[in-house]
Amino acid sequence: MPTPTGTTARRPLRAPFAAVFAALLSLLAALLVTAPAAAARTEAADVVPAATLTEVTDFGTNPSNLRMYVYVPGNVTANPAVLVAVHWCTGSGPDMYNGTEYDTLADQYGFIVLYPSVTRSSKCFDVSSPQALKRGGGSDPVGIKSMVDWVTRTYDADTSRVFATGISSGAMMTNVLLGDYPDVFAAGAAFSGVPFGCFATTDGSEWNSACANGTVTHTPQEWGNLVRGAYPGYTGPRPRMQLWHGTADDVLRYPNFGEMIKQWTNVQGVSQTPAATDTPQSGWTRTRYGGTGDRAPVEAISLQGVGHNLYSSGMATRVLTFFGLDSGGPAPQPQPQPGACKVSATTNAWNTGLTASVTITNTSTTAISGWQLGFTLPAGQAITNGWGATYTPASGAVTATSASYNAALAPGASISIGYQANHTGNSAAPGAFTLNGTACTAG
Repeated sequence: MPTPTGTTARRPLRAPFAAVFAALLSLLAALLVTAPAAAARTEAADVVPAATLTEVTDFGTNPSNLRMYVYVPGNVTANPAVLVAVHWCTGSGPDMYNGTEYDTLADQYGFIVLYPSVTRSSKCFDVSSPQALKRGGGSDPVGIKSMVDWVTRTYDADTSRVFATGISSGAMMTNVLLGDYPDVFAAGAAFSGVPFGCFATTDGSEWNSACANGTVTHTPQEWGNLVRGAYPGYTGPRPRMQLWHGTADDVLRYPNFGEMIKQWTNVQGVSQTPAATDTPQSGWTRTRYGGTGDRAPVEAISLQGVGHNLYSSGMATRVLTFFGLDSGGPAPQPQPQPGACKVSATTNAWNTGLTASVTITNTSTTAISGWQLGFTLPAGQAITNGWGATYTPASGAVTATSASYNAALAPGASISIGYQANHTGNSAAPGAFTLNGTACTAG
């Protein structure tokens, strides 16, 4: 059986407890030699001391020489869930452990956390090579899959509750893992990432400037085909995806957020028009696709004015809520209740610019007080300014939020709003709209 080569204890008070706990388990194993199940569980606990970050070696096939760190809480549940937490460029597994709250949450909810760690000089995960973008193709995804297999064997983990989350390079790897192994991962959460396949290169380079700068765009179907091509012939369920991105990201620029929404809504087979839009906290816009609850097929959170390093304390709890690994978490935000609605939109284009006029009509018998209009801009369009509403983000799946003077919409009443945008050839108006999460009739 593999043995740990070292441990890292972040919180000093845990180390004595862990040592005592391990000693007690060893004693218990000696006393209960006639109970094979208990002895097997004790043996697993001896391999990975409780409540201590531990490195495990010889965990299985590992073509790119990744290192594996694992955190097993003292109260690990029977058949626990597994969370793979993937670090950023220049980081490491221990850095991810120290920089996030997943171990503390594991103490609370009893799941196991895996922290893969890159050994190549860049400390970036391989999300660009042909090997990485194919199931079983080699490189980092294969090593991470081996880590998951080791944990599921050792702790009889629940294979239906394996999840991935990551930051920057780790977010890109989260996209790759969900594409390569849709039968392994139930859901993912990517902080400041890019779509699956966006970073692909053919010259051996780890970096793709065009993708990083947000200039790689595809149709939803094309993005979805890249994911499906990683595991040809797979027809099973696809992992749900939660996406986080700052509008001021200058490393992996914000257009990648819209491209990821296009990709994962297509993979899930749901509309790019949000089923629900809300503001969990100031400066955040959350859109949900294919469902309105905490576990929608795709959930996207845009952070206004926030740069690349967007992860902060508290976000991990929202990740767990999306994964379904908590018993509470932040409550869903209340949605204004709209009646029926009708929206018409026209554009007037020139060269590389356009103006759009949008008319919203409340066709119900109930007044609406405060509204959010959701729609998706055609590829290549980006809003430069607008009137009658606040528009965010500038491209992709957009939410137009009412101004104070037009927030009330009486039954049968209409209001007109509009925006100016740049385009790269497609100057069409959006084709579908939602008002406070409810689909409207186009007219």
